[in-house]
Amino acid sequence: ATPDRGAGTQRLKLLLADFILVVHFGFVLFVVLSLPLIWIGATAGWRWIRNLRYRVAHLAAILIVSGEAAAGIWCPLTLWEDALRSTVPDKSFIARWIHALLFYDLSGWIFTAAYFAFAVLVAVTWWLIPPLRTKAGR
Repeated sequence: ATPDRGAGTQRLKLLLADFILVVHFGFVLFVVLSLPLIWIGATAGWRWIRNLRYRVAHLAAILIVSGEAAAGIWCPLTLWEDALRSTVPDKSFIARWIHALLFYDLSGWIFTAAYFAFAVLVAVTWWLIPPLRTKAGR
């Protein structure tokens, strides 16, 4: 007997969806946790929080999220994950917990306002705690 290709495909889709969800969660953690780390690091004298590449990546990340929200564009990671889960009846253990942390059932304007408020905080932080501009960009 040959193995059921449909079941194998579903398992692969579930694994890919879980991988995308973990990447998405990591992206959210980077955006959200970087801001308090920058402020704590400025007070503690941590040089890495002034790394230009890190700060550009952080600012770019929240600007992309804010821009998507303002334009009414769904996050591609969310779309890919949803597309992969369309034929899978249930989420894995990890997926259920990360979904519970990442996704809330609120009106879209609330998220857009929150993203923009956070982007403003990141921009103000850039001004108050500027990154260091070194020859090597470190």
